[in-house]
Amino acid sequence: MTSDFSSPASDLTTAQPPLPETEPAPPVAETSFGSRTDFNQLQTAAAAIRQELGRIIVGQQELIELLLTAILANGHVLLEGVPGVAKTLTAKLLARTLDVPFSRIQFTPDMMPSDVLGTSIYRPNKAEFEFRPGPIFASVVLIDEINRAPAKTQSALFEVMEEHHVTQDGVTYAMQEPFMVLATQNPVEQEGTYRLPEAQLDRFLFKIHIGYPTTEEEVSILQGHHAGRGSAMLSAVQAVLTAEQVAQLRQQVQQQHVEPKLLEYIARIVGQTRAHKSLYLGASPRASLALLNGAKALAALRGRDFVTPEDVQYLAPAVLRHRILLTPEREMEGTTPDEVVKLILQQIEVPR
Repeated sequence: MTSDFSSPASDLTTAQPPLPETEPAPPVAETSFGSRTDFNQLQTAAAAIRQELGRIIVGQQELIELLLTAILANGHVLLEGVPGVAKTLTAKLLARTLDVPFSRIQFTPDMMPSDVLGTSIYRPNKAEFEFRPGPIFASVVLIDEINRAPAKTQSALFEVMEEHHVTQDGVTYAMQEPFMVLATQNPVEQEGTYRLPEAQLDRFLFKIHIGYPTTEEEVSILQGHHAGRGSAMLSAVQAVLTAEQVAQLRQQVQQQHVEPKLLEYIARIVGQTRAHKSLYLGASPRASLALLNGAKALAALRGRDFVTPEDVQYLAPAVLRHRILLTPEREMEGTTPDEVVKLILQQIEVPR
């Protein structure tokens, strides 16, 4: 049997019955990955704090983002950098953007725990001791050059940094929320300093390195100084958030969605620090919690109500670098904790 392809097209058209008219297909709904949580208040507050800090701080956008993340994650921050890179200024400015009590403590080698926590004094008229709170009783506490105090004073911070209260003479005094410690230290100068105990380092959510500005940023700093800006602008920095608003935003961050596979990803990263051949000491489970809380806060800052592997990877160096110890061999070779964290991230499969 052969087919006849020689028939004119007009004949084929007249031979076929007309096709019935069909209704247009309904439009396909677009898949949306937008946030299901309203982060307008959080985004507005973060933008306002960035604007206030931007009046004085030139550049340092990563530093500001990490500080905002720490506020939302209810964590303490250790700022490390050489003298003159605005560690103390940044901490003071951040405190000014929060309408909460602020205190500054300059740590020195002769400082005692009672100089920080407070002490009990005897009241003869009442024939009893009365507790006088120390400078730690504030919402934002700037501890300048924290590594200049001896181990005895450093140890006095363990309880208050972790549990947000101070126990004195058998009585427990709760801290006013929010409670956040911003500490600074100089990594170069070693004379008259003490290495922070591992237990205290573990209580810091982030350790942030503050580096030198770029040439363009330094020119901008010089222009501002030459124009007389600086001290005048410092007083112009306004409070953006109250304590109640900070509490509301933190509660919103806690409700972020995290996939179970991301929890496993965090646990594998931190667990790998305990088995890595370049490390003498790995990170504790507190590091896992810090990485989770930080990732939830960072995702909210970036307008998402769910955490991604990129959030975890971005925060891993700041969370882990002060919680791990290199082996003496790696330390002599000049390897840095950040390089080991980067290797660990490369070795672990990213969940998708």
